[in-house]
Amino acid sequence: MIPTIIICAISCIGLITLVLVKPSIELRGDKISIYWIPAFLGGALLLAFGLLTPQELWQGLTASGEMNPIKILTLFLSLTFLSVYLDELGFFRRLAFSMLRNARGSQIKLFLSLYALVSALTIFTSNDIVVLTFTPFICCFCKEERISPIPYLVGEFVAANTWSMALVIGNPTNIYLSAVCDIGFGEYFSVMCLPTLFAGLTALGVLYLIFKKQLAAPLTPLNKTADVRDKNLLKIGIGHLVGCIVCLALSSYLPLSMWLIALGFSGSLMAYSLVYSVTKKQEPSTGRLLGQSFRREPWELVPFVLSMFTLVLALQKYSITDEISNLLSGGGDFAEIFKYGIASFLSANVINNIPMSVLFGGVIESGVRTSAKIYGAIIGSNLGAYLTPIGALAGIMWTGLLKTHNVKFAFKDFVKYGVMVAIPTLTVALIALSVLI
Repeated sequence: MIPTIIICAISCIGLITLVLVKPSIELRGDKISIYWIPAFLGGALLLAFGLLTPQELWQGLTASGEMNPIKILTLFLSLTFLSVYLDELGFFRRLAFSMLRNARGSQIKLFLSLYALVSALTIFTSNDIVVLTFTPFICCFCKEERISPIPYLVGEFVAANTWSMALVIGNPTNIYLSAVCDIGFGEYFSVMCLPTLFAGLTALGVLYLIFKKQLAAPLTPLNKTADVRDKNLLKIGIGHLVGCIVCLALSSYLPLSMWLIALGFSGSLMAYSLVYSVTKKQEPSTGRLLGQSFRREPWELVPFVLSMFTLVLALQKYSITDEISNLLSGGGDFAEIFKYGIASFLSANVINNIPMSVLFGGVIESGVRTSAKIYGAIIGSNLGAYLTPIGALAGIMWTGLLKTHNVKFAFKDFVKYGVMVAIPTLTVALIALSVLI
C-alpha cells in the first residue's frame, strides 16, 4: 500500500508543478501541452513494480457501463468536435460581435451580455469548449478597445465553470460521476437545474460587486461584424449539435449509450462535410476546416485521463478509497452533501477535477451510493475550477491562453478572485441541493 501511495503522491506533485509551469512541445507548428507526463510515468511505475497488473488495468479500461473512461473520452471529444467545428466556421465569433453591438457603449451591459451568452453556450456545449473559443476573442477585443480584460475574462471563466453543472454533458466530471449511479440525462437535469441557477446568480452578483468600478467607464461602440465561412455547413453543424443534445436528453429511452450517440453525430458531420466538399468542389477549404477542428481537440486529455485512472485503480486495489469513504460518510444527506462538496472542491485543486472525479467515483462505490454524495461531488468538481488553475482542465487551458495573449494574471490573482467568488457560490449551490435531496 505504501509504495502505491508514494508513487501516486509524487505523480500528483509533478502534475501540479507542470500545470503551473505550463511546458509544451511543438509538433508541426502546433504546441502540445505535456503536463500529463508525471501521471503517465506514475502509472508506468505502478505497472513496472507489479503494484497493478496489466490485466487489472485492461479490465478497468474496458469495463462495461458508462464509467468506462474510454467511453467518457469518446463522448467528450465527440461533443468538442461538434462545437469546435462551429467555431471554425465563425459561429461563436458572430454571436460575440452581435453581443458587443448590443452593449451600446456600456461596459456593464457588455459584461452582463457576455456572462449570459457564455452561460447559455456552456449549458449546451461544455466549459472547456467555451473557454477555448471565447478567451482569445476577449483578449483581442479588450486590447483593441484599450480596456482591462480582467473583468470579462474572470466573468467568462466563472460562468463557464458554474453553468457547466446544468447538464450532464457540461463537464467530463459530470459524465463520470453520474455514471457511478447510472444517472440519466433527464434525471440529472431535474436535480441540478436549481443548484446551478442559484449558483450562477450568486456568482454573477459577486462578480458585479467586485468589478463594478472598473465597468463604470464608457465603452466605444463597436460596429464590426463577423462573417461565417460557409452558411450551408453552418446550418448543418448547428443541426448536428442540436440533434445530438436532443438525443442525449432522450438517451434514457433510446437503445444507445450517450457516447455512441455523440460519436454517431460527430461521424455524421464529418461524412456530410466530405460529401459536401466533393459535390460543391470545395475539397481544400472543407479539408482545412476538418483538419483545424481535429487539431483543436484537447488530445492531451486522453493520456491524462487514462494515466490518472491507472493511479486511482491502484488506490482502489489497496482499499485506500474505502478509507476515504469511511471518513466522509455518515451524518445524513445534508452532512454528506457538504462533506463531499467541500472535499471534492478542495481535492480538485490538488489533483485536478478529472482525476478527482475518478477517485471520488471509487470512493462513492466503496460505500453506500447516494444522490447526496454524487451531486455534492459534482458541484465541488465544477466549482473547484475557481480556486486555482490546477482545479480543472479549463483553468489549465485558460491560463495558457492568457500567457499566449500577454495578459498578466498571476497565480495569486487567480486565488484572490477564486476565493471571493467560490465561498458564497459553493455554499448556495450545496444548500440548494440539500433542499432537493
